[in-house]
Amino acid sequence: MAAETAEIADLISRCALRDRVAFKTLYQRTSAKLFGVTLRILRDRSEAEEALQEVYVKIWQRADRYVPGGYSPISWLVAVARNHALDVLRARKPRSEDIDLALDVADAGPTPEKAASDRSERSRIDNCLGQLDAEKADAVRGAYLDGYSYEELADRHKVPLNTMRTWLRRSLMKLRECLSA
Repeated sequence: MAAETAEIADLISRCALRDRVAFKTLYQRTSAKLFGVTLRILRDRSEAEEALQEVYVKIWQRADRYVPGGYSPISWLVAVARNHALDVLRARKPRSEDIDLALDVADAGPTPEKAASDRSERSRIDNCLGQLDAEKADAVRGAYLDGYSYEELADRHKVPLNTMRTWLRRSLMKLRECLSA
């Protein structure tokens, strides 16, 4: 993972020097992750695709602002994508329609029964996650709720990649067992 991090940092540095080949390689290596970030925030595929293009324009224009050794290069790229997606959200103009028209609009939110059921289910999941070792529960949350890759989690927890895969597989089996009980 350290080699990949160093390679991405090098690609960003080369982009600062206007190396188009490095930019293309950087895009190939990181676009899927950054698309996930924009999609998670914007919740609209076409809007996220458009935002991703603008993110890479910003990366190209601001690559000289990345300081190696400060943040990891992936963190810097994710921050650029996240900030841009949030800017897009803020720029959305709220519709200023007549408030009386809203009286006839059905509430799209869950019914009180559904909300109570969802809270109960969430409580069961939290309870089952609480039965896992704290490190393994953190890895499960990271992989399945926060969208971290197995490689990122292995690096974060300082374990080999196959160990992380084993942790996650066994943890999911324990969760399934706990939830079906």
